[in-house]
Amino acid sequence: MITVTGHTVELINDEFGILSGDRYEFLLDIEVPEDDELYSEKGLYAKIIYLVEETEKKIVKYDLFEKETNHYLDFELEDEEIELLANYCKEHLSEE
Repeated sequence: MITVTGHTVELINDEFGILSGDRYEFLLDIEVPEDDELYSEKGLYAKIIYLVEETEKKIVKYDLFEKETNHYLDFELEDEEIELLANYCKEHLSEE
């Protein structure tokens, strides 16, 4: 299972006002067990685009990368892992 160990968050500026709601870019430092297929000795982070509208808050997109190399990892997370990351974003958005 994924463990989030830290994050940064930034509001994405929509200069043209095309998108509804606010979008935030989260960079989440994550750890996974060594026996997980996602595991990398170089460390991992997830880049998440998180949508906040009046009626919903959700992950719009996520990508996984190795920390040291910034190499993109073509993996899909399981539903409960996505939910864990979405809850983390929701909880920590109010802190920013």
